Amino acid sequence: MTNKKLRQQGDDLRSRGTSYQELLDTEEVDVPDSLRANSLEYMGSVNLSVDRYISREFHELEKEKVWPKVWQMVCREEDIPNVGDHIVYDITDYSFIIVRSAENEIKSFYNSCLHRGRTLCDKDGAAEYFRCPYHAFTWGLDGTPKFIPSRWDFGHFTEGNANLDQTKVDTWGGFVFINMDDSSMSLAEYLGILPEHFKRWPVENYYKGAHVKRIVRSNWKVAQEAFQESFHVIATHPQIMTFTADENSQYDSFGDHINRTITASAVMSPHIKNHLDETEIAAELLTLGRRNKDATDLVALPEGMTARKFIADMTRKNVAMITGQDQSQYTDSECIDSILYNVFPNFAPWAGLNRNVVYRFRPNGDDHTSCIMEAMLLMRYDESGPRPPACEINELEEREPFVSAEELGGLGAVFDQDMANIPFIIKGMKAGKRREVVLGNYQESRIRHIHQTLDKYINA
Repeated sequence: MTNKKLRQQGDDLRSRGTSYQELLDTEEVDVPDSLRANSLEYMGSVNLSVDRYISREFHELEKEKVWPKVWQMVCREEDIPNVGDHIVYDITDYSFIIVRSAENEIKSFYNSCLHRGRTLCDKDGAAEYFRCPYHAFTWGLDGTPKFIPSRWDFGHFTEGNANLDQTKVDTWGGFVFINMDDSSMSLAEYLGILPEHFKRWPVENYYKGAHVKRIVRSNWKVAQEAFQESFHVIATHPQIMTFTADENSQYDSFGDHINRTITASAVMSPHIKNHLDETEIAAELLTLGRRNKDATDLVALPEGMTARKFIADMTRKNVAMITGQDQSQYTDSECIDSILYNVFPNFAPWAGLNRNVVYRFRPNGDDHTSCIMEAMLLMRYDESGPRPPACEINELEEREPFVSAEELGGLGAVFDQDMANIPFIIKGMKAGKRREVVLGNYQESRIRHIHQTLDKYINA
């Protein structure tokens, strides 16, 4: 089934609401090619085994075949702004030191002393060298040995084999990526269309204004898939249906490593039976579904103006005030819609004009039953002045709600609604007789796309 036929099938079944591409037809400025891109092939309707989510065996396959082979986002460049600044990045059994080794150079070392294997760094920090706490073997920021105690006893530990082992490192969009596979494709090839699409939204020029991290008691794929489709809004986030076109979202895939959801905002869900006028829709969005009479009275839409245009104009003005630059060239969609990309396997940057959300999901060490969820906010600033420093990570306790992280704004409550499903998803997967997951052909196509790419790595 072709992309066109798949979309037509969805439209025939839905027969209500306005498609995202039809909304783009109403834009008053030129629509970028990145938003007009409309790419999705039928990927079949085969059910997924729940073992992919809950079994130790599948986790072991990922540990062997996937994580050592893919490009992984490990941090922002601004997280290590000065020479010697470093972060520790863990994935399954692996651990790495990501360090700014020189002013314009970043290296990634395996976090393992070459003597007896102790980790060299136990936490993020700043250093002039890396000294093993066990026996004091020491390496410079470039990975070369600086001190070997009792050197007379290590004649076999020569200059040639005493350098710290490294991974490949590259950057895009202000993000730092590593790849353990020395023979892997380049990061540029891996990212495919992403750099071209994001030229309009140069996230390398933004700064990290919020970073919240929390352990979630589920496999990383279960948690990530809560953010891979808008189909769940009807039951999980009903408060946003008055201004979210959930069922009319557009889903795209671009090669093996990139996919995308675009969900229009300031447009009612087709599931809503009682129609709201444009003023009411705008008030719903501004109060995130908690509209009251006072809020409605504050929204004064000019005659004939849509809620989309009204909110988008507010966004353009706000960003112009922050940056000191005119924003009139941006579409309404870029101002208010959810434009969410995923870079396989677990890095998800939002596109657009306003605050850009970034998600990352990864196994919690070697535990296949828990994962680490992170949400960052990349923010704009006046580039005629200095870039604000990256924020500190707010690491929540495991059971602490996301709403307690005030820097997330309204996202915190939405995340908590998503997290409320997680334990029951895991319980239900284990309890089911069929031990399978059924996916919608279109609305859950991004999930299927990721699993098919997973299979390509596992079966390579």
